[in-house]
Amino acid sequence: MNGGGAAAAPRSTVATTARDTPVPGAGWELRPAAETDIEVVAELRADVMRPDLERLGRYDEHRVRQRLRDSFSTRYTSVIMADRELVGCVTVRPRGDGLWLEHFYLAPRHQGRGLGSAVLRTLLERTDAQRMTVGLNVLQGSPARRLYERHGFVVESQDPVDVFMVRPPLTSSDSASSDPAGDV
Repeated sequence: MNGGGAAAAPRSTVATTARDTPVPGAGWELRPAAETDIEVVAELRADVMRPDLERLGRYDEHRVRQRLRDSFSTRYTSVIMADRELVGCVTVRPRGDGLWLEHFYLAPRHQGRGLGSAVLRTLLERTDAQRMTVGLNVLQGSPARRLYERHGFVVESQDPVDVFMVRPPLTSSDSASSDPAGDV
C-alpha cells in the first residue's frame, strides 16, 4: 500500500512534531520524506537488511526493495539527515489504539555512534507526551533488538522470522529513572 498522503489528510501528529527537529550539537535532523526519496530509501533498506535477511535465508534482491516501495508513506515517514545527507529514515503510523514504528533504517557507517538512540529517543519523547503505546517488529537475531530493549520495548510475541515488541508510554518519573546509552 502506498500511503503517499492525500493533500486534505493531516499528517501524523507524532511524525509532524518530530520533523524538522534539529538537535543542537548533534549534527542531525528529521525532515519530512518526499516521493523523490523513495529509491534512496529502498536502497538503504536493502543495504541495512541484507545481512539479517541472508542469515534467515530470506534475502531477495527485488522483494527487499519492493516491500519498501509498496508501503512508503510521505505522510508518516521522516528521513534522517546528517551533514545535509540522507543517512536514514523512520516511519511512525497510527495502528489500532497506538502507533507502529517501521522502516527505521540507518546507514551502516552511521550505526553504533548514538544516532539511532538519539532519533529513537526524540520519537519516543513525543509518543510519551501523547500517552501512545508504540509497537514494532524486528528480525530474529538482529542487533537492532538491543537498541529497542534499551529504550523500553519488550517482546510481545515472536515467530521464526520476526520478534514483535511493544513499549507503553513512559511517565516523567519512568523516564527520569532510565537513561538509554549506546547504539546499534
